[in-house]
Amino acid sequence: MQNLAGKTIAILATDGFEQSELEVPRDTLRQAGAEVHVISLEAGEIKGWDEDDWGRAVQVDKTLDSVTSTDYDAIVLPGGQINPDLLRVEQSAIDFIKAFWNEKKVVAAICHAPWLLVEAGIAKGRKMTSYPSVKTDVINAGAHWEDSAVVTDQGLITSRNPGDLEAFCEKIAEEINEGKHERRAA
Repeated sequence: MQNLAGKTIAILATDGFEQSELEVPRDTLRQAGAEVHVISLEAGEIKGWDEDDWGRAVQVDKTLDSVTSTDYDAIVLPGGQINPDLLRVEQSAIDFIKAFWNEKKVVAAICHAPWLLVEAGIAKGRKMTSYPSVKTDVINAGAHWEDSAVVTDQGLITSRNPGDLEAFCEKIAEEINEGKHERRAA
């Protein structure tokens, strides 16, 4: 894993995030030296989903209304079926994600989280992957869907599922260290 000392990363999530898709990137990126904040709609804790039942709670570090994209070098969007579905109807969450994209920063989404990229208008013309059940939504949004573990397109990182978390985290570190991305057409 590349060194991320001096980098700050936002993980945007709410109740129903897939447990490993939040905890593994959070812990891995912290171990690489990054400061990582779990950001949610409300203070306190959010509860994860662990495969087929409710999982552990995770402490929220900051609320969405108390941060801006300029505070961070990248945003990570964990999946799970519930989490991105709840967030994609929250305009403040969509605006937060769009701000990272517009500032040419790294945007990373795993599993069902590409729904948020679709909602934010980021998918069109991009190479992406997702959990298979989200494939049609991603294609209908104008993305070029690939059946790959991790797909990167000019600072946009997408990953299929929790089995690909190590490669997903490695790619996040690599893309952050590359700096801002020009966002050429896919």
